[in-house]
Amino acid sequence: MRATLVLLLTLLGAAVHAAAPETPGLRPQVERLAAELAGGLGRLCPPAHPGDQAAFDRCRQGLFNDAALKSGLAPRMLWGRRHEDPAASLKETNLTQFASDVLAGWYLPLFMFNGRHTVEYNEREGMYVVRLEAAFRNRLAPGQFPYPFWHDEAKWRIYQQANSLLFWVDPKTIAVKIAQFTERGTTPPIVKSDSVPQAGFDGKWMWTDASGRVQPQVTLFDGLFSLENPYLGKLDAAYKQLALRMRDAQCDSCHVPSNPEGIKRLVLLQTPAHAAGEIQRLMKAVREDKMPLDETGIEQPLDARLKRALLESGAAFEALVRAAKDWEAGHPAVSIRRHATAPER
Repeated sequence: MRATLVLLLTLLGAAVHAAAPETPGLRPQVERLAAELAGGLGRLCPPAHPGDQAAFDRCRQGLFNDAALKSGLAPRMLWGRRHEDPAASLKETNLTQFASDVLAGWYLPLFMFNGRHTVEYNEREGMYVVRLEAAFRNRLAPGQFPYPFWHDEAKWRIYQQANSLLFWVDPKTIAVKIAQFTERGTTPPIVKSDSVPQAGFDGKWMWTDASGRVQPQVTLFDGLFSLENPYLGKLDAAYKQLALRMRDAQCDSCHVPSNPEGIKRLVLLQTPAHAAGEIQRLMKAVREDKMPLDETGIEQPLDARLKRALLESGAAFEALVRAAKDWEAGHPAVSIRRHATAPER
């Protein structure tokens, strides 16, 4: 009898969860948001040659300065490709967690848009999905990508073939909660480009090029802070200290793009820029002994000495990130740093 009752309650709960009909009054608001996002992206990041560095810089600069567009994004977002199984839910899909300025500064500019889009309500997810026609800038220099996407051959292939971006809009907030790229759109990429092979991944998320410059250069706070920001030098030094402490605490065994533990909601910490976007979350997890996890996935408190060192270096980095953001807020007219045009390949 008890087993039957549990089963009935489970089925009832599933039915209630699945029944998430659209609220008609919300659609006009979502359609306005979709039009603003699609129109803004089409204006700031229009079709161009996929290796056009100047077009990429203009797109990033525009997104950096467009507060209205970024206001349509939730403060914390999820990003990634569609699940390989078209029938899989968002809950079943591995996605990466980002602050909205990280997504707007480093990931959205990698795509080009023409403003065309559609809006539909997904009853299973209980959210609206905005589908934007797009294409990927696969011919940029390797250092222009947030990390070597080609560490995963399937990921790099899907990025290059992407023809659509999906913005999942939460009806409670009328803001984009999840963004995904996919090659399964109904139209071809808005810019045609042959696949670009990359050298095999050597396990390094950051590297030094032949000119002695640290790469990827976009992760050295580009797109997040302007060149004129007086805290850039201090941030770089503070991150180096934090990176050493994170290595000692084995943070880099999980919080990297390869996602060796298969975390459903991954947080990246492997570059200065990614860490800047997630430092508050990192500090909270360390204070509450929520990380690291042992081999069974159970929370494993850090050694007291390691925890103290990680908290000290993290607090210094966090304070500088906050100061740098405050400076940006007080100087809205400054521009993000520009790069010399990268050669087309």
